[in-house]
Amino acid sequence: MELGTKIKELRQQKDLTQEELADRCELTKGYISQLENDLTSPSIATLCDLLNALGTNLSEFFREETEQKVVYSEAEYIEKQSDGMLWNWVIPNAQKNMMEPILVELEPNASTQADFPHEGEEFGYVLEGRISVVRAGKRYDAKKGESFYFTADKEHFIVNRGRGKAKFLWISTPPNF
Repeated sequence: MELGTKIKELRQQKDLTQEELADRCELTKGYISQLENDLTSPSIATLCDLLNALGTNLSEFFREETEQKVVYSEAEYIEKQSDGMLWNWVIPNAQKNMMEPILVELEPNASTQADFPHEGEEFGYVLEGRISVVRAGKRYDAKKGESFYFTADKEHFIVNRGRGKAKFLWISTPPNF
């Protein structure tokens, strides 16, 4: 970690000049400049004074925030194939998140396993082919370009009743797959 760079960023966020920060901490403008350019290092007491003047403290200053991953490549997908189904978890380890998106491909006459009633909601968008969402024994048909949404409080599954492959994005919240 470059102490000086981080102090400079904090100072600029507070719209302070080097001179104003120096005055608040009984330091010189030259010292602040050297510090921000990583030409010198402050004592712990001086660092505490600087951080106090900048409206923060040691624990906040040194807290390392990890960058949240936002974009995932196809190479990172987790794939599982079984009984005419291809499952692609498009967000690795999404089961720890609030929702879990899965790209599902079903061969003709293939279906997902029955999912027993649980808390949460299910959403899907059909990318290719035709599917039937079966919820509490009632069938709801959806084709390419259509979506489905339901609460998961009744047994449900999806079946491909078409002649070709069906592909859909299925999102469960909370994760249940």
